[in-house]
Amino acid sequence: MKKAHFGVMVLVLAVMGSALGVVYSRHESRKLFVELRQLQAIRDDMNIEWGRLQLEEGTWSAHGRLEGIARARLEMRMPRPDDVVIIRP
Repeated sequence: MKKAHFGVMVLVLAVMGSALGVVYSRHESRKLFVELRQLQAIRDDMNIEWGRLQLEEGTWSAHGRLEGIARARLEMRMPRPDDVVIIRP
């Protein structure tokens, strides 16, 4: 009779241990899923910011803007045809 009780107790403990393992793994899974969603949101925000920065870079490096700065600040101008010297090898 004692062996039967011992066997039942072992099985009960195994079932309880298994149940606790399932609960723990589900909890960890949910935690990791929440972290994944947060990281995906951060990634999406960074992709949006990257797009904005590319647009801004395109605006800052526009040909007309650079030419205007070169003329205004650096007093640059297009060379006259007689100022151009062609050097042949």
